[in-house]
Amino acid sequence: MVNITFDSSEDIIYNYDGTQGVYNLGDIAWTLASTALVWIMIPGVGFFYSGLLRRKNALSMIYLSMMTVAMVSFQWFFWGYSLAFSDGASHFIGDLKYFGLKGVLDQPSIGSSRVPALVFCVFQLMFAAITPMIAIGAVAERSRLGPLLVFVFVWSTLVYDPIACWTWNSNGWSARLGGLDFAGGTPVHISSGTAALAISLYLGRRRGYGTERLAYKPHNSTYVVIGTVFLWFGWFGFNGGSALSANLRATMACIVTNLAASVGGLTWMLWDWRLERKWSVVGFCSGAIAGLVAITPGSGFVGAPAAVLFGFMAGTVCNFATQLKFIFKYDDTLDIFASHAIGGIVGNVLTGLFAQASVAGADGVTDIPGGWLDHHWVQLGIQLADSISGLSYSFVVTTIILWVMHYIPGLRLRCDEETEIIGVDDAEMGEFAYDYVGLDTEIPIRGEYNGNSGVIGATGGSREPPHSQSLQESEVEKVPPA
Repeated sequence: MVNITFDSSEDIIYNYDGTQGVYNLGDIAWTLASTALVWIMIPGVGFFYSGLLRRKNALSMIYLSMMTVAMVSFQWFFWGYSLAFSDGASHFIGDLKYFGLKGVLDQPSIGSSRVPALVFCVFQLMFAAITPMIAIGAVAERSRLGPLLVFVFVWSTLVYDPIACWTWNSNGWSARLGGLDFAGGTPVHISSGTAALAISLYLGRRRGYGTERLAYKPHNSTYVVIGTVFLWFGWFGFNGGSALSANLRATMACIVTNLAASVGGLTWMLWDWRLERKWSVVGFCSGAIAGLVAITPGSGFVGAPAAVLFGFMAGTVCNFATQLKFIFKYDDTLDIFASHAIGGIVGNVLTGLFAQASVAGADGVTDIPGGWLDHHWVQLGIQLADSISGLSYSFVVTTIILWVMHYIPGLRLRCDEETEIIGVDDAEMGEFAYDYVGLDTEIPIRGEYNGNSGVIGATGGSREPPHSQSLQESEVEKVPPA
C-alpha cells in the first residue's frame, strides 16, 4: 500500500512498504508528454508506409496503425506489462504478478523511483504498440486483415515482451550483463525488422514480382513526408522520454536524436543523387528514419559528435542494405529489414564504441563503464550478443507463429490472387483512400496488356532507383496473370 502526501514544492512524497521517496511532478509531466509524442509516431508509420504503396492498398496500412494501437493496448493491459516489467521476472520473461494491471498503481516504477508505475506503464505501452506496427508493414499488398489481429496479439506476447524484459527489466539477462539500449534498438527495431523479414519470406512474393509492373515509385510522396514528420517529431519523446525525467540527459537525447536524423537524411539523399542525379524526398525521408533508428539505443549514452557518425553510418549502411532483397530475391516491400533491423544493429554496435559514462551520468543517477571511448573494450561484445540474440529470437519465433497460424483454419495471412488484383482496400475493407481508385482497378487507362510484363507503353513507374524505398505501379491494376 502506498501513502502519499505533498511537500512545499507540490512534489508527491510517497511511502511504499516502509520506503519513502519523492515523485517529481516535472518528471511525471515530461513522461506523460513523451507518451503522447510516441503515440503520434504510430499513425506516422501508417502514413509513411501508405505513401510508399500502390493506391489500391493505401488505406489498409493506415487502418493497421490504428488497429495495432487498439490490440496492443488490450494485450498490454491483459498481461503484456506484467510479462515485460514485473519485479519478479526471470532473466528471460516476467510473471503474471500484474495480470490485468492488478496492483499497478502509484508504487515506484521499475524504470525510475521518481515516477509511479502507472506513468511508466502507459509510456512503455507506446513502445509495445509501435513495434508490431513496424513489423506488419511487411504484409503490404498481399495479406488478409482479420488474422493480423491474432498475429499482433500473439507476436507481442511471445516476441516483444520477452525481448523488452531481458533488455530493460533489471532482472533481464542483457540488463544484468551490462547491455546498453536506451530506447529500443533491440526490443523495437531489431525485433520488428527481423520479424518483417520472416513475414516476407513466409508470405512470398507479390503477384507480378520482378516485372516492370512492380518497379514502381511511391503513389503519394506527400504521405511519406507527413509520416516522416510525425515520426521525427514523436522521436523526441521516444528517446528523450526514455530518461523518465526532465533533466540534462533527456536534453542530450533530444539533441543527438535530431542530429542523427538530419545527417542520416542528407547521407541517404546524397547516395541516391550519386546514382540518379535527382534530389529524392523519399530518399531523404528514408535516411532520416534510418538515422533515428540507429541513434535509438545510444541516445542516452553518446554525445553530439558521435551522433553525426550514427547518422552517416545509418544512412550509408541501410541504403546499401536495401539491395539485400534483390540479391536474395525476397519481397520486403517497404525495406523494413534494411531500415530497422540493420539500422538497429548499426546503432547497437556504435553504442558499444562511443557510449560515455559522462553522458549517461548527466541525470545524476546512472553509472556505466562506457564503451570503447571510455576504454571499456568488452562493451562491444555485449552489444553484439544482445543484437544477435534479439535478431535470432525474433526470426525463429515469428516464423513459428506464422506457420502455426498457417495450419489453423481461418488464420492464414496470405490473401488470394483476386484480392491482390483489386487491392486490399476494396477486397478487405470496401473502402478507398481515393475515390477514383475503384475505376483504376477495372479500366486500363494507359498502354495495352502484355500477358507477362503487365503493361506496354505505360508512362510511369518503369524505373526503380537502386538505393531507395521507391514504390509505384502503373495505373492499370487488373493485369492478366503471367
